[in-house]
Amino acid sequence: MPLAPSRIPTTAAPRPIRALLLACGLLGALTGAAEARLSVTDKLSTYRRASSEDRIDLANRLAKSFSALSPRLDRDYFIRCLEETVNIGDPRDLELDAAVRLCVAAVPE
Repeated sequence: MPLAPSRIPTTAAPRPIRALLLACGLLGALTGAAEARLSVTDKLSTYRRASSEDRIDLANRLAKSFSALSPRLDRDYFIRCLEETVNIGDPRDLELDAAVRLCVAAVPE
């Protein structure tokens, strides 16, 4: 007895599977973008090579984290301070954490 032909084409995935594949693809893309962000554990040399967008993103996150200590610890302060700290001297293998600590300690009162 012959089998009845399937109404679902064999080349197209059912809607739930397509939606799941799309969601997984978007999640993977977003995760990759999040991993590309600068963090305080990165080396100063990485900061020097980072894009302006990545530097501003880091400064925004630092300002949100440290604004409770002083209202002067804003995004512009961190951008200026990190640029000065990173571009003076030989950073060798120092991490951004050291530069951030210097910036927080040097905030004008």
